[in-house]
Amino acid sequence: MTISILGAGSWSTAIADLLAEREDVLIYARDEKVVSSINNDHINTKYFPDNELRKNIRATNNLKEIFKNKYIVNGIPTQQVRNVLKQCEGLLSDDKIIINLSKGLELSSHKRISEIFKDFNPKISFVALSGPSHAEEVIKKMPTTIVSASEDMSLSEEIQKLFVRDYFRVYSSNDLIGVELGGAIKNILAFGIGMAQGLGYGDNAKAALITRGIHEMSRFACEFGAEFKTINGLAGVGDLIVTATSIHSRNNRAGILVGQGLSLEDLNDKIKMVVEGIPTTKSVYELAKDKNIDLPITNEIYQVLFNNKNCNDSVNDLMNREIKSEF
Repeated sequence: MTISILGAGSWSTAIADLLAEREDVLIYARDEKVVSSINNDHINTKYFPDNELRKNIRATNNLKEIFKNKYIVNGIPTQQVRNVLKQCEGLLSDDKIIINLSKGLELSSHKRISEIFKDFNPKISFVALSGPSHAEEVIKKMPTTIVSASEDMSLSEEIQKLFVRDYFRVYSSNDLIGVELGGAIKNILAFGIGMAQGLGYGDNAKAALITRGIHEMSRFACEFGAEFKTINGLAGVGDLIVTATSIHSRNNRAGILVGQGLSLEDLNDKIKMVVEGIPTTKSVYELAKDKNIDLPITNEIYQVLFNNKNCNDSVNDLMNREIKSEF
């Protein structure tokens, strides 16, 4: 069996190496240099120049070749998923199983990634893999735990068995909405926590933002049908902790830079990877406004990112909100 992977980023590459322990893997990459380096040198020079990949991993820039296989892992950044699928008209047949690695909400439609795929085929089988899982640790076979989520529990368990390893523990879930929304919102909060670090605030502020952020995440996700326990699990709290505290987190690093005074326009030059928390902030803010959901932390991050509000003013406004009971 060959498993296809859409995208050749760091997380896609780490997952490819994991899957290649048991199956052949075919990676889709647009960049000819990446295709060549994987096929000829067994290295993804762009993301893991020091890690030799297994020799049964092959790369291609031919989408038709990717969609010949039953299992298709999606690692395309959220805001590019629809554009790629438009190039795959007629290839997304009912027998395909999509296993999603990406996180976030689409800017134009505010849709989850499962909903984007179902715009192209409503009958498609879809599973989300999410949880505290940095690619830099998974490729080194460090212990990691995630969730496999699908509306069909039997499918969730099928993918659980496909991915589980002695260093990669996978739990199953049928709360697809909760897992997708938890993975999206944690990026916003990690960005905000990074901003607090960039401003020079300490552990007290970080702990407050994590804790009240979890409250916000739960309020928002449950409004859209997520289960509270999912948000308190690996795909919510677990992923937030790792994204808000790790040196590997691009969302946290981006927040630190904005807190230190860097403009949004200059972030790309510094990070050089997609910072999914930025467009997701806009999507969640607009959804919350439409549904009248109170998200004070997300609101202030939005104001800083898109209305040029001063970071210190946002902190002041959060700290001086009307006093109330914690719950």
